[in-house]
Amino acid sequence: KMAALAIQAIEAYNETMYRPDPRSLAYPLIESHAFNVCSTLLYLFIVIFAGPRYMKNRKAFDLRKAIVVYNLTMVVVSAWMVYEFLAAGWATGYSLTCQKVDYSTSPKGLRMLRVCYVYWLSKHVEFLDTYFFIARKKTQQITFLHVFHHTIMAYTWWYGVKFAAGGLGTFHAPLNSFVHVIMYFYYGMAALGPTYRKYIWWKKYVTAIQLIQFVIIFTHIMNILLFQNCEYPPILKYIVLAYCCSFFVLFTNFWIQNYSKKSTKNLPSDKEQQRVKAE
Repeated sequence: KMAALAIQAIEAYNETMYRPDPRSLAYPLIESHAFNVCSTLLYLFIVIFAGPRYMKNRKAFDLRKAIVVYNLTMVVVSAWMVYEFLAAGWATGYSLTCQKVDYSTSPKGLRMLRVCYVYWLSKHVEFLDTYFFIARKKTQQITFLHVFHHTIMAYTWWYGVKFAAGGLGTFHAPLNSFVHVIMYFYYGMAALGPTYRKYIWWKKYVTAIQLIQFVIIFTHIMNILLFQNCEYPPILKYIVLAYCCSFFVLFTNFWIQNYSKKSTKNLPSDKEQQRVKAE
Protein backbone atom coordinates (compact mmCIF):
# COMPACT_ATOMS: atom_id res chain seq x y z
CA LYS A 1 0.00 0.00 0.00
CA MET A 2 2.78 2.41 0.87
CA ALA A 3 4.50 1.72 -2.45
CA ALA A 4 1.25 2.29 -4.32
CA LEU A 5 0.67 5.58 -2.49
CA ALA A 6 4.21 6.69 -3.27
CA ILE A 7 3.73 5.90 -6.95
CA GLN A 8 0.43 7.80 -6.99
CA ALA A 9 2.10 10.80 -5.34
CA ILE A 10 4.93 10.80 -7.89
CA GLU A 11 2.47 10.49 -10.77
CA ALA A 12 0.38 13.36 -9.37
CA TYR A 13 3.51 15.50 -8.99
CA ASN A 14 4.69 14.77 -12.53
CA GLU A 15 1.24 15.34 -13.97
CA THR A 16 1.22 18.85 -12.50
CA MET A 17 4.84 19.99 -12.60
CA TYR A 18 5.54 19.11 -16.22
CA ARG A 19 2.46 20.85 -17.58
CA PRO A 20 2.77 24.60 -16.89
CA ASP A 21 0.01 26.95 -17.94
CA PRO A 22 1.38 28.52 -21.15
CA ARG A 23 -0.49 31.77 -20.42
CA SER A 24 1.45 32.27 -17.19
CA LEU A 25 4.80 32.29 -18.99
CA ALA A 26 4.00 35.74 -20.39
CA TYR A 27 4.33 37.20 -16.88
CA PRO A 28 7.74 38.24 -15.51
CA LEU A 29 9.41 35.94 -12.94
CA ILE A 30 7.15 32.96 -13.63
CA GLU A 31 8.99 30.93 -16.29
CA SER A 32 12.03 30.51 -14.04
CA HIS A 33 11.86 29.54 -10.38
CA ALA A 34 14.93 31.67 -9.59
CA PHE A 35 13.23 34.78 -8.20
CA ASN A 36 10.79 32.83 -6.04
CA VAL A 37 13.55 30.72 -4.49
CA CYS A 38 16.05 33.57 -4.06
CA SER A 39 13.49 35.99 -2.58
CA THR A 40 12.27 33.39 -0.08
CA LEU A 41 15.78 32.29 0.94
CA LEU A 42 16.89 35.92 1.28
CA TYR A 43 13.89 36.55 3.53
CA LEU A 44 14.82 33.65 5.80
CA PHE A 45 18.48 34.71 5.85
CA ILE A 46 17.61 38.29 6.83
CA VAL A 47 15.04 37.24 9.44
CA ILE A 48 17.10 34.51 11.09
CA PHE A 49 20.65 35.83 10.78
CA ALA A 50 21.47 39.14 9.09
CA GLY A 51 18.65 41.32 10.44
CA PRO A 52 19.01 40.60 14.18
CA ARG A 53 22.81 40.73 13.93
CA TYR A 54 22.77 44.10 12.13
CA MET A 55 20.33 45.63 14.64
CA LYS A 56 21.96 44.16 17.75
CA ASN A 57 23.91 47.29 18.76
CA ARG A 58 21.81 49.85 16.92
CA LYS A 59 18.83 51.93 17.94
CA ALA A 60 15.43 51.10 16.53
CA PHE A 61 14.53 53.03 13.40
CA ASP A 62 11.55 55.39 13.48
CA LEU A 63 9.56 54.14 10.48
CA ARG A 64 6.10 55.30 11.53
CA LYS A 65 5.33 57.25 8.35
CA ALA A 66 6.62 54.51 6.06
CA ILE A 67 4.62 51.88 7.96
CA VAL A 68 1.40 53.91 7.77
CA VAL A 69 1.82 54.36 4.01
CA TYR A 70 2.71 50.69 3.54
CA ASN A 71 -0.25 49.39 5.54
CA LEU A 72 -2.79 51.66 3.91
CA THR A 73 -1.41 50.72 0.49
CA MET A 74 -1.84 47.05 1.36
CA VAL A 75 -5.43 47.74 2.43
CA VAL A 76 -6.16 49.14 -1.04
CA VAL A 77 -4.30 46.34 -2.86
CA SER A 78 -6.01 43.64 -0.76
CA ALA A 79 -9.45 45.18 -1.37
CA TRP A 80 -8.74 45.26 -5.11
CA MET A 81 -7.75 41.58 -5.04
CA VAL A 82 -10.94 40.63 -3.20
CA TYR A 83 -12.97 42.35 -5.91
CA GLU A 84 -10.96 40.80 -8.74
CA PHE A 85 -11.14 37.25 -7.38
CA LEU A 86 -14.90 37.61 -7.00
CA ALA A 87 -15.40 39.22 -10.41
CA ALA A 88 -13.14 36.71 -12.16
CA GLY A 89 -15.01 33.69 -10.87
CA TRP A 90 -15.99 33.30 -7.24
CA ALA A 91 -19.02 35.60 -7.53
CA THR A 92 -19.68 35.01 -11.22
CA GLY A 93 -20.21 31.31 -11.72
CA TYR A 94 -17.51 29.35 -9.89
CA SER A 95 -18.69 26.15 -8.20
CA LEU A 96 -18.04 25.50 -4.50
CA THR A 97 -17.80 21.75 -5.10
CA CYS A 98 -15.51 21.10 -8.06
CA GLN A 99 -14.22 24.07 -10.01
CA LYS A 100 -11.72 23.35 -12.76
CA VAL A 101 -9.09 25.86 -13.86
CA ASP A 102 -10.08 27.93 -16.88
CA TYR A 103 -6.96 27.69 -19.05
CA SER A 104 -8.58 29.58 -21.91
CA THR A 105 -7.78 33.07 -23.14
CA SER A 106 -11.28 34.28 -22.32
CA PRO A 107 -11.56 37.64 -20.52
CA LYS A 108 -12.52 35.94 -17.24
CA GLY A 109 -9.80 33.33 -17.52
CA LEU A 110 -7.12 35.96 -18.13
CA ARG A 111 -8.55 38.15 -15.37
CA MET A 112 -8.20 35.30 -12.88
CA LEU A 113 -4.63 34.66 -14.04
CA ARG A 114 -3.77 38.34 -13.57
CA VAL A 115 -5.12 38.59 -10.02
CA CYS A 116 -3.40 35.31 -9.07
CA TYR A 117 -0.13 36.78 -10.32
CA VAL A 118 -0.63 40.00 -8.32
CA TYR A 119 -1.59 37.94 -5.27
CA TRP A 120 1.65 35.97 -5.50
CA LEU A 121 3.71 39.16 -5.91
CA SER A 122 1.94 40.68 -2.90
CA LYS A 123 3.13 37.78 -0.75
CA HIS A 124 6.73 38.71 -1.49
CA VAL A 125 5.96 42.38 -0.81
CA GLU A 126 4.55 41.30 2.56
CA PHE A 127 8.06 40.27 3.62
CA LEU A 128 8.25 43.96 4.54
CA ASP A 129 6.05 43.14 7.55
CA THR A 130 8.96 41.26 9.09
CA TYR A 131 11.65 43.64 7.88
CA PHE A 132 9.82 46.49 9.62
CA PHE A 133 9.70 44.47 12.86
CA ILE A 134 13.46 43.90 12.66
CA ALA A 135 14.26 47.55 11.90
CA ARG A 136 12.07 48.70 14.82
CA LYS A 137 13.53 45.99 17.11
CA LYS A 138 10.07 44.48 17.67
CA THR A 139 11.51 40.98 17.66
CA GLN A 140 8.78 39.66 19.97
CA GLN A 141 6.44 39.98 16.99
CA ILE A 142 8.56 37.66 14.84
CA THR A 143 7.12 34.32 15.92
CA PHE A 144 7.46 30.97 14.21
CA LEU A 145 3.86 31.38 13.03
CA HIS A 146 4.67 34.75 11.45
CA VAL A 147 7.75 33.53 9.55
CA PHE A 148 6.18 30.21 8.53
CA HIS A 149 3.06 31.92 7.20
CA HIS A 150 4.98 34.47 5.12
CA THR A 151 7.43 31.89 3.76
CA ILE A 152 4.91 29.24 2.76
CA MET A 153 2.43 31.62 1.14
CA ALA A 154 5.07 33.41 -0.94
CA TYR A 155 6.83 30.24 -2.04
CA THR A 156 3.88 27.97 -2.85
CA TRP A 157 1.80 30.51 -4.73
CA TRP A 158 4.38 30.59 -7.53
CA TYR A 159 3.25 27.03 -8.30
CA GLY A 160 -0.35 28.15 -8.22
CA VAL A 161 0.27 30.86 -10.81
CA LYS A 162 2.42 28.72 -13.10
CA PHE A 163 0.32 25.55 -13.05
CA ALA A 164 -3.22 26.32 -11.86
CA ALA A 165 -4.16 30.01 -11.87
CA GLY A 166 -7.81 29.63 -11.02
CA GLY A 167 -10.25 26.96 -9.98
CA LEU A 168 -10.90 25.52 -6.54
CA GLY A 169 -7.36 26.12 -5.27
CA THR A 170 -7.94 29.87 -5.29
CA PHE A 171 -10.91 29.70 -2.93
CA HIS A 172 -8.79 30.82 0.01
CA ALA A 173 -7.28 33.82 -1.83
CA PRO A 174 -10.27 36.23 -1.68
CA LEU A 175 -10.90 35.18 1.94
CA ASN A 176 -7.26 35.79 2.83
CA SER A 177 -7.28 39.13 1.00
CA PHE A 178 -10.41 40.20 2.89
CA VAL A 179 -8.75 39.30 6.20
CA HIS A 180 -5.73 41.34 5.12
CA VAL A 181 -7.92 44.38 4.49
CA ILE A 182 -8.92 44.22 8.16
CA MET A 183 -5.44 43.30 9.40
CA TYR A 184 -3.53 46.00 7.52
CA PHE A 185 -6.13 48.60 8.48
CA TYR A 186 -5.54 47.62 12.12
CA TYR A 187 -1.76 47.88 11.77
CA GLY A 188 -2.07 51.18 9.93
CA MET A 189 -4.17 52.62 12.75
CA ALA A 190 -1.75 51.26 15.37
CA ALA A 191 1.19 52.92 13.59
CA LEU A 192 -0.50 56.33 13.79
CA GLY A 193 0.36 56.48 17.48
CA PRO A 194 -1.30 56.43 20.94
CA THR A 195 -4.03 58.89 19.93
CA TYR A 196 -5.58 56.34 17.58
CA ARG A 197 -4.92 53.18 19.57
CA LYS A 198 -8.09 53.59 21.60
CA TYR A 199 -10.00 52.88 18.38
CA ILE A 200 -8.31 49.49 17.83
CA TRP A 201 -9.42 47.59 20.92
CA TRP A 202 -10.52 44.77 18.63
CA LYS A 203 -7.05 43.22 18.09
CA LYS A 204 -7.99 39.75 19.34
CA TYR A 205 -10.91 39.67 16.93
CA VAL A 206 -8.45 39.95 14.04
CA THR A 207 -6.96 36.63 15.16
CA ALA A 208 -10.47 35.19 15.58
CA ILE A 209 -11.31 36.18 12.00
CA GLN A 210 -8.14 34.48 10.80
CA LEU A 211 -9.13 31.27 12.61
CA ILE A 212 -12.62 31.40 11.08
CA GLN A 213 -10.97 31.86 7.68
CA PHE A 214 -9.00 28.61 8.08
CA VAL A 215 -12.09 26.69 9.24
CA ILE A 216 -13.95 27.80 6.10
CA ILE A 217 -11.02 26.91 3.83
CA PHE A 218 -10.55 23.54 5.56
CA THR A 219 -14.25 22.71 5.18
CA HIS A 220 -14.14 23.64 1.51
CA ILE A 221 -11.02 21.66 0.64
CA MET A 222 -12.21 18.58 2.60
CA ASN A 223 -15.43 18.70 0.62
CA ILE A 224 -13.41 18.80 -2.58
CA LEU A 225 -11.36 15.74 -1.59
CA LEU A 226 -14.59 13.74 -1.62
CA PHE A 227 -14.88 14.41 -5.34
CA GLN A 228 -12.03 12.18 -6.52
CA ASN A 229 -12.88 12.71 -10.18
CA CYS A 230 -12.57 16.49 -9.97
CA GLU A 231 -10.25 17.65 -12.76
CA TYR A 232 -7.89 19.77 -10.71
CA PRO A 233 -4.16 19.14 -10.10
CA PRO A 234 -4.32 16.74 -7.10
CA ILE A 235 -0.94 17.72 -5.68
CA LEU A 236 -2.13 21.32 -5.33
CA LYS A 237 -5.27 20.24 -3.47
CA TYR A 238 -3.14 18.47 -0.88
CA ILE A 239 -0.79 21.44 -0.59
CA VAL A 240 -3.74 23.73 0.20
CA LEU A 241 -5.08 21.21 2.73
CA ALA A 242 -1.67 20.83 4.39
CA TYR A 243 -0.99 24.50 4.95
CA CYS A 244 -4.58 25.18 5.93
CA CYS A 245 -4.29 22.57 8.71
CA SER A 246 -0.88 23.82 9.84
CA PHE A 247 -2.02 27.46 9.90
CA PHE A 248 -5.13 26.57 11.88
CA VAL A 249 -3.07 24.72 14.51
CA LEU A 250 -0.52 27.54 14.76
CA PHE A 251 -3.12 30.32 14.95
CA THR A 252 -5.10 28.36 17.56
CA ASN A 253 -1.95 28.00 19.65
CA PHE A 254 -1.29 31.73 19.21
CA TRP A 255 -4.83 32.50 20.44
CA ILE A 256 -4.41 30.26 23.49
CA GLN A 257 -1.01 31.70 24.36
CA ASN A 258 -2.02 35.35 23.94
CA TYR A 259 -5.68 35.53 24.96
CA SER A 260 -6.94 32.46 26.83
CA LYS A 261 -3.97 32.35 29.21
CA LYS A 262 -4.16 36.10 29.77
CA SER A 263 -7.83 35.77 30.69
CA THR A 264 -6.97 32.98 33.13
CA LYS A 265 -4.19 35.04 34.68
CA ASN A 266 -6.58 37.93 35.21
CA LEU A 267 -8.98 35.78 37.24
CA PRO A 268 -8.65 36.23 41.03
CA SER A 269 -7.02 33.41 42.98
CA ASP A 270 -8.91 31.31 45.56
CA LYS A 271 -7.31 33.30 48.40
CA GLU A 272 -8.33 36.59 46.81
CA GLN A 273 -11.90 35.33 46.36
CA GLN A 274 -12.05 34.27 50.03
CA ARG A 275 -10.67 37.65 51.13
CA VAL A 276 -13.31 39.47 49.08
CA LYS A 277 -16.07 37.31 50.58
CA ALA A 278 -14.76 37.95 54.10
CA GLU A 279 -14.80 41.68 53.50
